[in-house]
Amino acid sequence: MRKTIIFVATALITMTTFAQSKNFLDTPYLETSSQVDTLVTPDKIYLNIIIQEKDTKGRVSVEEQENQMAQRFKAMGIDLDKQLVIKDMGSNFKKYFLRQKEVLKSKQYSLVVYSGKELGEVMVALEQLDIANTSIEKTEYSKMEELELELRTKAVKKAMQKAEALTKPLGQKVGMAIHIADNSQYYPRYNQAPMMEMKAVSSDMGQAQPLDIDFEKIRVETTVNVKFALSN
Repeated sequence: MRKTIIFVATALITMTTFAQSKNFLDTPYLETSSQVDTLVTPDKIYLNIIIQEKDTKGRVSVEEQENQMAQRFKAMGIDLDKQLVIKDMGSNFKKYFLRQKEVLKSKQYSLVVYSGKELGEVMVALEQLDIANTSIEKTEYSKMEELELELRTKAVKKAMQKAEALTKPLGQKVGMAIHIADNSQYYPRYNQAPMMEMKAVSSDMGQAQPLDIDFEKIRVETTVNVKFALSN
């Protein structure tokens, strides 16, 4: 009895799916696709900072370097609670000739800044503090979701315009959309060249003002496929 019920249920599902597919195929429709894209300037730049004790006599401890960095950042107007986080803390054991062991500690931080100019100021400050182990992790655009929705709207309107242009010579009208598929992507095409250039300039020019670094823009792309019902 149970096998019979399962068989009947499966048959009903198959028949329903077939009927829906048949109804869809019986509906005259036109499928169009459209793509829109734009470039935006990243407004969140994540900088990876590593502070290490130096393996030299009279070295400055991690804690001292950390306090110096925090004071400098505060003086620059950086909100430490919102912009700076500790990512990792570790230590390395170094062996010396007399079999003594000394711990060399390190700390890793992530700092977010909101412009190329602010990044340039941070890089100069870190170099003046002799903190050179830095790299850019990633760049982001803070209003990405709103931008994607705006691009989707433009893409659907563009698909509608294409459908109307295609059907006008045929004397047909574009009806309701019976199927919509969308795909949004963004490409933070980013490299570390601007950071390396900033370090070279500040090193050569001493007290020169930091550059307002321009980052490669993020390309945001949306593609939609829309099936429109047709009528005479």
